[in-house]
Amino acid sequence: MKKIYDLEAEENKKTRAFLVGLPLLQNPGGLAELDGLIWTLGMENAGQMLLQRLDVQPAYGMGSGKAKEICQAAQEAEADCIIMDWELDPTKQRNWEKLAKIPVFDRQEVIIRIFASRASTKEAVLQVELARLEYSLPRLAHMYGDLARQRGGNYGSKGAGEKQLELDRRQTRLKIQQLKAELAKVRQNRATQRKRRQKIPLPTIALCGYTNAGKSSLMNALTGSDTLVENKLFATLDPLTRRIKLAGAEILLTDTVGFISNLPHQLIDAFKSTLEEAAISDALLIVIDASDPNALAQAKTVKDVLQEIGADEKKTLVALNKIDAVEEGVCLALLKDEFVGAVEISAKTGLGLDLLKAKISAIIKE
Repeated sequence: MKKIYDLEAEENKKTRAFLVGLPLLQNPGGLAELDGLIWTLGMENAGQMLLQRLDVQPAYGMGSGKAKEICQAAQEAEADCIIMDWELDPTKQRNWEKLAKIPVFDRQEVIIRIFASRASTKEAVLQVELARLEYSLPRLAHMYGDLARQRGGNYGSKGAGEKQLELDRRQTRLKIQQLKAELAKVRQNRATQRKRRQKIPLPTIALCGYTNAGKSSLMNALTGSDTLVENKLFATLDPLTRRIKLAGAEILLTDTVGFISNLPHQLIDAFKSTLEEAAISDALLIVIDASDPNALAQAKTVKDVLQEIGADEKKTLVALNKIDAVEEGVCLALLKDEFVGAVEISAKTGLGLDLLKAKISAIIKE
């Protein structure tokens, strides 16, 4: 039997995923973003289905008839797994897997897996592992077909012993405590590094934006650094700070982790220290992908996250990036109306970067 959560693609074969999305009224972007997430993870879209409505039922989160229809469609598409574009609680996930006979998981686990594949520094690795364990703790029962397996003890002597599931839960909780202690030390080191930077009388600006908006490309264009740039979601996870020389001044520019809608709360908690770079900066440079049809919704997500970490009152400059990739039919007028004074740029071609630097200098002088 194929292990639940063992979703790594076989050699020379990608895992085929069947995607299920919320009604368009609840998620106007449809399944485009989830499709991008599974592509980043190395999976293949075997097929998809958008629900017309979502009648919340206790067993599957929808009616049993619709659940069977989805499982049948996934089987016909020869899918290896089913992915829901909303959070599944552990009980519903177990019910789905019994019905579908293949792994079923949610958007949250996809994002956690992407973060795990991208983490490189010690802090990011610890943060992702913590998020993964906190997410998996209530789902450990999925690992076992028989929850009555015992370890140690005999009937009639010292009792039946502990269930394997209980031992694993205890070990997971212990590991979570250890990770939190390690992260506390790493965060203390980061705080020390911040204090050293703050002793240097240089203003700081944090690059913020939706994932894949082009923040790292802009960082490279402005500072001449060689930050990893890929056309994938969450290409970089760790904050990176570089000096940039402007007219008569120097500033520190920090590239932060990309935001995304419906980010798993485990990752929000785990990456608080990373997002603090935005909270303690003197100003924010918000990068928006002007070529994306969902740019306004993405900008709202960025605003909501900044509000959550207490950075929404800072001086802000908006850059409408990827102007060179704007296709006909994508109206810039809405973005310009929403973000008055925004600078149209292309980090790829260099268009508008001189004007952007001038606006940054003006903010710093204020």
